[in-house]
Amino acid sequence: MDIVLDRKELIKYPFLKESQQLARRHVESLEEFLESSPGAAALDRAKERVVAALMFKKEFGDEETRNLKPELEIASYALARMLVSCTGDRSLIDRLARYEAERASFFLSADEPEIRRFVAWSVGIDTGAVVMPVTRYVELVPHLRDKRWRLVNRDVRQGGVNLEAGEIDELIRERIRAIIADQLPLRVPGGICERLQPITGEISALLQQQALEQFGEVREEAFPPCIGALIQAITAGTNLTHMGRFAITAFLHTIGMNVAQIADVFARAPDFDPDMTMYQVEHISGRGGTEYTPPSCATMRTFGLCANRDKDCERVNHPLSYYRFKKNIKKKRS
Repeated sequence: MDIVLDRKELIKYPFLKESQQLARRHVESLEEFLESSPGAAALDRAKERVVAALMFKKEFGDEETRNLKPELEIASYALARMLVSCTGDRSLIDRLARYEAERASFFLSADEPEIRRFVAWSVGIDTGAVVMPVTRYVELVPHLRDKRWRLVNRDVRQGGVNLEAGEIDELIRERIRAIIADQLPLRVPGGICERLQPITGEISALLQQQALEQFGEVREEAFPPCIGALIQAITAGTNLTHMGRFAITAFLHTIGMNVAQIADVFARAPDFDPDMTMYQVEHISGRGGTEYTPPSCATMRTFGLCANRDKDCERVNHPLSYYRFKKNIKKKRS
């Protein structure tokens, strides 16, 4: 598409190749850049981006008044991707991708039509489309939670899905999110991650604090039926599948239990192997550099781990959402 965005436009859409090319022209050596005052300013902004992602920020009007040079603003996007990659936390990576997509969508909603068309074209979407091929539609919507996106709920004719007014904007936002998420984590050199450790340490601590505030004291009586069934299976001496062990470990870690506490759950098994259990729990909990998030309800069903489903399961699409819901009910009653 024959259009050239100026520098002020490029900072709104840092994921575009044109934006990244602008930043690269001003950064010859990453190590030297990080040691420079412009690099420090870009790194501060990168930290802001990640913290904003943690806080689920969805208002971006205040960014119009920033004084950071365009190339440094774009560099901060690249550094933010490095920061979340160095933490190894998948949930943080997903939040950054969602934040950047929301940010881009905010600016697109107010931009000129030709700029909007160009950005959409860059991520493979035609803004003028009122019908989308089924194959393309299915590629775009798997992570959209609203039931209206399910193919069975769509108006499909002659291999095309009819789109309603405004839906193309949501698909553009989702496509941007997916592109950013699929590119992460980056393979960041160990020396760079070490250099960024003071900031990634702060971010990880903030994430942990947020988890504690969100889930509070661990209450086993609020566990979803699937997790309860896995614990019962462990107690009965049943050998869990790899996915079963992964699901329960990732769940317990996310709600705030430490490695020793999680190992105590597995210690209920008659054939408990402390060394093997500690190794597996530490790996899933992030000791190897990557912290995993628990599987969704859909994934649990796929692996045959959705057990003892109750009426409250109908309200949620993730075991963590069930746990949060049940804890809130118990809190109100107490």
